Amino acid sequence: MLFPFSQTGAQIPRLEVSPIPKGKLMAFAPAFSKYINVFGVHVFATKRTPDSKILHAAAVLAEYLDNDEDGKPDNLRIVDALSSRDAYLEIFANERELERVHDRGKHFEEGFHYGISQFVEETNPGNGRFDATLEEVFHLITHHGYGNAYPRIFGPRSGTQIAKCLDLARKGHFVEVPESYPEGAWFTYDDESCEYGCMVTEYIYWAMTSILGAQKSPQRQREIKHEWRLPTRELVKKRDPAVFKLLSDPKYKFPKSLPDGKYNLKVSD
Repeated sequence: MLFPFSQTGAQIPRLEVSPIPKGKLMAFAPAFSKYINVFGVHVFATKRTPDSKILHAAAVLAEYLDNDEDGKPDNLRIVDALSSRDAYLEIFANERELERVHDRGKHFEEGFHYGISQFVEETNPGNGRFDATLEEVFHLITHHGYGNAYPRIFGPRSGTQIAKCLDLARKGHFVEVPESYPEGAWFTYDDESCEYGCMVTEYIYWAMTSILGAQKSPQRQREIKHEWRLPTRELVKKRDPAVFKLLSDPKYKFPKSLPDGKYNLKVSD
């Protein structure tokens, strides 16, 4: 559901769980039964997904897009890139449910191709575990939002400005994951299913969330050191100044604070 239009023309999100709206989005039924719209970006969840989980994911999405929480997207080009492509996040109870029910939806054959999936167990998991929502939602925003709004800068392919930063971080241009990374590389992701464009998206996530403080705890640093070696703002700024400058450039309006799953609108009635 949505509040009335803001001054920008983008509707202010009202984070309430509703049934899937009638019309083209019914292509996501019956695989999904729960829905929230965030600035034109769709969030779907299965029946087995607790409302608290879809509400949390939607709040993180809203915080990333409206980081000052004034009810207006910080960068309309990003929202336009996402909403014009019907970009979506889908939440499943677990991987088993994804495999069982995903094909029941007709959204792929109806042309919905700009999506990201995540699971209940990794969404705001508690007990000191890392919240994967911070990653998956940001992947959606950067890959389909920034990648299309600024294709020469953030496009997930070789030759873009962010790709040049990636090549520096991996100490080489690797279309496929190398057997081993050169000494001194600080981004060393080794998942062979992650092709070059995927690596670009992963790299933006690591750099931006490190700048925002998501990776700085000692426990988290131990968990990620095999993949990412610049877990703090200070280290990104010192060791990877090119990406720090790019992600800090005010023209692109990346978030300045890390979402906490509490989207507190600062707008008057």
